[in-house]
Amino acid sequence: MSVSLYTSPTRLTNTRVLRIIACAALCAAWTLGAAAQSDRERGEYVAIAGGCVACHSARAENAVLFAGGRALKTPFGTFYGPNITPHPESGIGRWSEADFVRAMREGKRPDGAHYYPAFPYTSYTRISNADLHALWSYLRSLPPNARKSQAHELKFPYNLRFLLWGWKLLYFQPGPAYSDAPAATPVERGAYLVNVLSHCGECHTPRNRLGAPNRDRFLGGGNAPDGTDVPSLMPTRLKEFSDKDLSEFLTTGTFPDGDIANESMEEVITNTTSRLTPADLAAMIAYLRTVPPVPEGSK
Repeated sequence: MSVSLYTSPTRLTNTRVLRIIACAALCAAWTLGAAAQSDRERGEYVAIAGGCVACHSARAENAVLFAGGRALKTPFGTFYGPNITPHPESGIGRWSEADFVRAMREGKRPDGAHYYPAFPYTSYTRISNADLHALWSYLRSLPPNARKSQAHELKFPYNLRFLLWGWKLLYFQPGPAYSDAPAATPVERGAYLVNVLSHCGECHTPRNRLGAPNRDRFLGGGNAPDGTDVPSLMPTRLKEFSDKDLSEFLTTGTFPDGDIANESMEEVITNTTSRLTPADLAAMIAYLRTVPPVPEGSK
């Protein structure tokens, strides 16, 4: 029996095509995997800058991060941070990315009900599209946890969720989102961090009797949920400190004179500002040096 050494052009071409397709598929899979990894890493940093772990983790030594349970006591009652792990029953595992975007941009649950502004969507509404997608990717990568979210314990009439429609009509303006393009200057990057991701104004701006921030006194000082005064971030107050002093405080919680952060700010420093890049920390300080002056005080 003779064996032909001839290989048909058609067979050779098909083999090459199959190899090219296989190689392209492998390259595409690698690229998609690398992109997903990049999104998760960026999303973790967004979560750090946003201080998400503080409100969505119980105040306990063995608490599971992002599984909810943090109590936030306010004049309106007690709010509890929900589970935002991808558990299908207890967390956000059944959410779509569109559900997540609506929650952050519009302050609405997947069923259309309004969120209370204890969830700072009033600041998050302007988060960039790229950061929002990255944060979603990161949260989806967390281990699912079955801890049930605890219902809020609010006084009447604040427990009537439908009233939030009127509150939002008066005090909430969605968007616009920041551009996905890199900030042109440190001040612009700092504005995004202070005003959106780290939502500093949520505590450092006084609020009215309905819990809405007084935008005419933005960053002029406010009240923590427990009623303690929160200092002004006006340049007139910060001018007594050098950039190095402020950076040291936001990293260690200590000023050169030995003064230390209170408990609420200490947690912000531990979870957020001490974990920012030096460039982002410098950008926040640069922006705060430029904030237009407003009347200061928590009233």
